[in-house]
Amino acid sequence: MKPTSLLDQYGPREAMEYDVVVVGAGPGGLATAIHLKQLAAEKGEDVSVVLLEKGSAPGAHILSGAVMDPIALNELFPNWKELGAPLNQPVTGDDVLFLSETGARRTPNFLVPDCFHNEGNYVISLGALTQWLGEQAEGLGVEIFPGFTAAEVLYNDNGSVKGVATGNLGIGKDGQPTENFQLGMELHAKYTIFAEGARGHLGKQLIAKYKLDDGRDPQSHAIGIKELWEIDPARAQPGRVVHTVGWPMDSQTYGGGFLYHLEGGKVTLGFVTGLDYKNPWLSPFEEMQRWKTHPAIRAHIEGGKRIGYGARAITAGGLLSLPKTVFPGGALIGCDAGYLNAARIKGSHAAIKSGMLAAEAAFEALAAGRSSDELSAYPAAFENSWLHTELDQSRNFKQWFKKGSLVGALMTGIEQWLLPRLGIKRPPWTIHRTQVDHACLRPAAEMPQISYPKPDGKLTFDRLSSVFVSNTNHEENQPAHLTLKDADVPVQINLAKYAGPESRYCPAGVYEFVKNDDGSDRLQINAQNCVHCKTCDIKDPTQNIVWVTPEGGGGPNYAGM
Repeated sequence: MKPTSLLDQYGPREAMEYDVVVVGAGPGGLATAIHLKQLAAEKGEDVSVVLLEKGSAPGAHILSGAVMDPIALNELFPNWKELGAPLNQPVTGDDVLFLSETGARRTPNFLVPDCFHNEGNYVISLGALTQWLGEQAEGLGVEIFPGFTAAEVLYNDNGSVKGVATGNLGIGKDGQPTENFQLGMELHAKYTIFAEGARGHLGKQLIAKYKLDDGRDPQSHAIGIKELWEIDPARAQPGRVVHTVGWPMDSQTYGGGFLYHLEGGKVTLGFVTGLDYKNPWLSPFEEMQRWKTHPAIRAHIEGGKRIGYGARAITAGGLLSLPKTVFPGGALIGCDAGYLNAARIKGSHAAIKSGMLAAEAAFEALAAGRSSDELSAYPAAFENSWLHTELDQSRNFKQWFKKGSLVGALMTGIEQWLLPRLGIKRPPWTIHRTQVDHACLRPAAEMPQISYPKPDGKLTFDRLSSVFVSNTNHEENQPAHLTLKDADVPVQINLAKYAGPESRYCPAGVYEFVKNDDGSDRLQINAQNCVHCKTCDIKDPTQNIVWVTPEGGGGPNYAGM
């Protein structure tokens, strides 16, 4: 007998109809919604747009460096300065440093590859920009539902996307409804745009269902771990941008640091580690803490105070890993698709541009009376855009660094510095990847153990104190949103073969192996610590961990990040 579902007990769900539903209120999702309303206003028409955001407000879950190229924002809002967009600090100088354990070698400006030049760009809080974009969207008539997770894709009988359903509220840890239970609602649309960010929960399902990645290189990811500091005004260098390669990474592991001086005596800094790393003993969080102790980094922040922390996965595969971005009834934009340019360490301009292109295709389709078909004009417009040109020039970046940091640095210099000066706009060669990130991990017995220094609580910190300053919170009485396909795999395979890498690659102390009373091991999942970085969903060597949406509004509440 089929078990009774919550829909059988409490259904049907309330349904709301819109022209376009957008999932995710990041820069890409907001740009989609804004541009749809702009196009409708230009034509004197009405397009109904709703935007779902799992965070407590637009910007609450946004994490990025960030140095922003305003090229796409210029297109979305040519008068953004007059409108008060929070791009307040122009870049005033670039340092590209090659680090040894104690030394630093600065690359002369004339030899810095074009992708690392930031003239005309701004050091920003992407969270603040996202909040501002949310205000602009609401001013244009976009309905924004913060604190609502898009938990399920809905399909029409013909297989096209019908919309999404929000998650149920008030489910207890035992999976049963509590007295606060509220059934999720359905949002139906002619077109649904998915803008969930890297490793989107629903985007991953759509890529698999429609085989959108057929013929593409496997997607590659990295984890970015970031802190925000207040520093001594005497050390402030507003607009200074620092990027580092080398130490503490070994030459075969992709990684690098960033440090940006904001206005107001604040510094944002962090470390990016490619999730194709081999050594299961490696901890991206500990590498970031160790990196801060380098004299070239310590000099910027020593004596200051850490006021923010966060972590987020980054799509880094570039153009060769970009899936087909359209399917019947919808599209993928921004990092849900993978538009980030890893060579520039920039994705917000790409998210905004891809959102605008998707909006133009959707508006054209709606004006023609179409619905639930493929928005083929969107990928066609991308092919003819400056964004495609930019990503095409950088298409080999991650693959070169997979061959080692020296090869990566040399070939990036050739492709991004030498060839443009020879009048060659795109590399005449293409390097492909074949291995997925989680398959790169080697057995622990084959790799050297790494000993990390203890945190001092002043410059370096532990995970739990870091999670505290991320303002992370989840409703205690709810099912864990970090799920296991097989509860035996973490101990029998991950711990036995890989020494339990989830206890190290998680930057929030979610996973820890503990002893039972009988001395046996078990994996304890502290889901309340989760900062929604998605690293576990990507790097788990057995792909046994599945990240699903928690109750709406849960997770980090980043301030100034």
